[in-house]
Amino acid sequence: MGSTFKGIDYFGSGPHRFASGRRGRRLVALSTLSGVVTDAGSLEFGDLEIRVEVRGRLRAASDAALWVIRDAITAEGDSTVGSGVLVDHHGQSWSTMKLLSYEEDGPTDRGREVSVGYTALFGQLVSG
Repeated sequence: MGSTFKGIDYFGSGPHRFASGRRGRRLVALSTLSGVVTDAGSLEFGDLEIRVEVRGRLRAASDAALWVIRDAITAEGDSTVGSGVLVDHHGQSWSTMKLLSYEEDGPTDRGREVSVGYTALFGQLVSG
């Protein structure tokens, strides 16, 4: 099984790995809300938003082919059109996710193929 986002295999051209972010409840110190430092305790404000980070290398046979992959990921990140399902290569899935950021790690390597490292951050936002 391959990794997909909205049914598209953006990251399958090279090795990649998924890491799930912090989970739990959102707590806010009472002193933050009241401005009084002596207020002890915290208030609970619901679940933390889910974050999933994908790190890997995009690989292609040519610079032009690598740019096709880069442009597709960038277009998805710039899109304001809805959320989708993120599926890792082991079948774990997260619904209503959005691509929050995409960042390349270092220069493009050139050899038998061209490749570039990347980090993509997905989020399951409460607002949408």
